Amino acid sequence: MAVYTQLTNEQIANHLEQSYDVGTLDFAVGIAQGVENTNYLVAVKSLAGAEEKYILTLYEKRVNPNDLPFFLTLLQHVAGQGVACPKPIARRDGALVGEVAGKQASLVSFLQGKSRSIIRNPHAASVGNVLGQLHRATADFAATRMNALSLAGWQNIYEKIKGRLDEIQAGLEDLLHHEMEYAAQHFSQIDGLPHGVIHADLFPDNVFFEGDDVSGVIDFYFACNDALAYDVAITLNAWCFEQSGEFSPTKSKLLLGAYQKQRPLTPAEIAAFPTLLRGAALRFLLTRAHDWLHRDPSALVRPHDPLEYAAKLRFHHRVKDVSEYGL
Repeated sequence: MAVYTQLTNEQIANHLEQSYDVGTLDFAVGIAQGVENTNYLVAVKSLAGAEEKYILTLYEKRVNPNDLPFFLTLLQHVAGQGVACPKPIARRDGALVGEVAGKQASLVSFLQGKSRSIIRNPHAASVGNVLGQLHRATADFAATRMNALSLAGWQNIYEKIKGRLDEIQAGLEDLLHHEMEYAAQHFSQIDGLPHGVIHADLFPDNVFFEGDDVSGVIDFYFACNDALAYDVAITLNAWCFEQSGEFSPTKSKLLLGAYQKQRPLTPAEIAAFPTLLRGAALRFLLTRAHDWLHRDPSALVRPHDPLEYAAKLRFHHRVKDVSEYGL
């Protein structure tokens, strides 16, 4: 359950009436999926009597309110470039964000489709294609946001959890110690790679499908400026391992091939790809391990399993050549 802030229908109806020109509330339902923010599906009746659906998001404590203009104008920009993503709805005062129940809040368009728990080959190809479209669409986006979860951020998280990692799994302490040393020595090579705005969290629960085709990408709240190929690595790690944990070279080749039809990777990006994949696995291993070790037993949201990314990191250690990823 991820409805942290409970709102009544009356509160939502009043907010829509006072702030937006979208119509009158028909119904509102809290959305259980997600772990960062509170979301409600709201349906309204327009003056013409047609039903329209929107998502009302209340931003909880992990989102810095100062970052909201970046996130929401980014959504406006990429939606305007034809990328299937939520489009922010402007308030009557022209702003994209307001306040509900003491929380910053926005209203965005509703996307058709649903996420997939079982990933088939066409899904991986479609995700590679939309990621390439996204990187092309953000090429002329002027605003910037630093990636707080790159190497310096990893080091900060590691300092908070080192010494406790074997509580999760024996040997995890040693794995992370050596991987942090490797990252400190090698990850700076990404500085010379093509940079731009990245999604940074393109996991299966953040992508909707209709059939085998992507119908929408959501949850841009980790978006930032970084190496574009790092975003590709994050996405490959999230989509190209089977539920059994086995790496799928077929899905990897399809995802990378579809991406490169939109934006070909440079020789330097291809050479750096094994390091990028290790870094992408390390980033999610660290944040998941932190959340696991600091979880509240009474919380309704269960942390993601860090061992999934420990296994992926160990797989990347065994890869001998970039061609094993389909490049």
